Amino acid sequence: MMIKTQLTADKVAITLSLACVVHCFFVPSFIILSSGFLALALDNEFVHKFIVLVAVPVSLFSLTVGYRNHKALSFLLMGILGLLMLTAAVALGADALGELGEKGFTLLGSMLVAYAHFRNYQTCRNEDCSCHDE
Repeated sequence: MMIKTQLTADKVAITLSLACVVHCFFVPSFIILSSGFLALALDNEFVHKFIVLVAVPVSLFSLTVGYRNHKALSFLLMGILGLLMLTAAVALGADALGELGEKGFTLLGSMLVAYAHFRNYQTCRNEDCSCHDE
């Protein structure tokens, strides 16, 4: 049961990482194209904060379980670094980092988190160990 939960959490964490990137990079363009009609609903900093608030515990759970099962410390550290970057992008925002800095932190952090979960998922599926018995 735990391994299925960890694999699902990896998939959810990858999706949340991609949602951060989509929100950060594409929502402003969408608002411009829609003449600002949905500006209040989509370009809300709350959305970015909410995604990170959900992504951090899901990611930490999945990467920790993956580390316990497979001892791949690099995935855990890469994921934590990505989460720290995402958290910094939200906490510091464009005021402290500049718009380019905020987007850079979001993009790099999301890529690190998604790649760490992808590798965690891959390792979990490819390992021939007892934790994968379903």
